[in-house]
Amino acid sequence: MGKTFSHLPKLTSLYENRDSLSSPLEDAQSEDGKAGDVSQFPYVEFTGRDSVTCPTCQGTGRIPRGQENQLVALIPYSDQRLRPRRTKLYVTASVVLCLFLSSLAVFFLFPRSIDVSYVGVKSVFVNYDQETRSVYLNITNTLNITNNNYYSVQVANITAQVQFAKTVIGKSRISNMTAIGPLDMKQVDYMVPTIIADEMSYMYDYCTLQTIKVHNIVVMMQVTVTTVYFGHAEQVSQEMYQYVDCGGNTTLIRGMTKPFVISPPVV
Repeated sequence: MGKTFSHLPKLTSLYENRDSLSSPLEDAQSEDGKAGDVSQFPYVEFTGRDSVTCPTCQGTGRIPRGQENQLVALIPYSDQRLRPRRTKLYVTASVVLCLFLSSLAVFFLFPRSIDVSYVGVKSVFVNYDQETRSVYLNITNTLNITNNNYYSVQVANITAQVQFAKTVIGKSRISNMTAIGPLDMKQVDYMVPTIIADEMSYMYDYCTLQTIKVHNIVVMMQVTVTTVYFGHAEQVSQEMYQYVDCGGNTTLIRGMTKPFVISPPVV
């Protein structure tokens, strides 16, 4: 009887050890059960000992659609998003790029001069009125207009007048002429109708004199060219003296008469 009771504690401990051991299959099943149980838990914030469900997303991890602009996200100060890399490089590159573009804009848009060059008289058509002893001259002149800008300019009008013996004998104004492209030059013709009469009727005898072949007279040409660009108008004026033959029609095809300058008398 005593021997039988002496073996009882050993059997009891053996059964306890047997119950404490489990197979790998049972362990795997138990782990799957735990994972399934965890997946069923709602989203929670672990702020310490006491954890509560997020009041905004209600444990789903998503915020309501209508509250994107109302909610504020708290980001730790040590978050790298608050410290973007290469900030100085980006700022420097932006400043340099802005300065470069501004320099290009100033270079190309800076207004430059419009050059006007008087080429000469292209043709002269002469008519006479014997009754009034008048001489009619239709003088066609040629200008070279050069655009030194990097954008087109519009030749708005050309105003010209002709003087003979300090008396204006003809005026002309031509509007809406043409457009000149960037860094381009155009040749423009304009005609000024003139009349020599009244107190200068004595010129009728000179211009109709048959004993001489060339009846040159000296007239002063005054021309003003108005150009427009970017809403800004610019005027360029020139004055020059020119020989004109009043004895007959003249058309210069190959070359044009060149203007000249009359020097003032030496005192």
